[in-house]
Amino acid sequence: MVTKVTKGIKISVETKFEGSIYREHQLFQAFSYTITIENLSKDTIQLLNRFWEIRDALKLPEYVEGEGVIGKKPVIPPQQKHSYSSGCLLSSPIGSMNGYYEMLNFSTGKTFKVSIPNFKLSAPFILN
Repeated sequence: MVTKVTKGIKISVETKFEGSIYREHQLFQAFSYTITIENLSKDTIQLLNRFWEIRDALKLPEYVEGEGVIGKKPVIPPQQKHSYSSGCLLSSPIGSMNGYYEMLNFSTGKTFKVSIPNFKLSAPFILN
């Protein structure tokens, strides 16, 4: 698990290799990840947007951005957590992801960025 705290918001990431799959006549390596967002601050926050940089050893980086996470814009009160799971497909058995969330602080009405720590995606068979 990797963890990072930015402006009182703790992001923890756990990853898992799910296996190899074929899609549109191409072999992909499937990975899942679970992210826990813990509000260590005294203010209620809301996750508004996400930005990802996905690096695949066999391709150029891919950038993904959009509203919320898995169709939600969670509100996280002080000392509470929100977790969700998602995944990605890579051409290579090795890659990594990082990025940031744009959050809204309800007390100040201002938005701020929270870093998502860099996490590695690697298939166990590549490590042998």
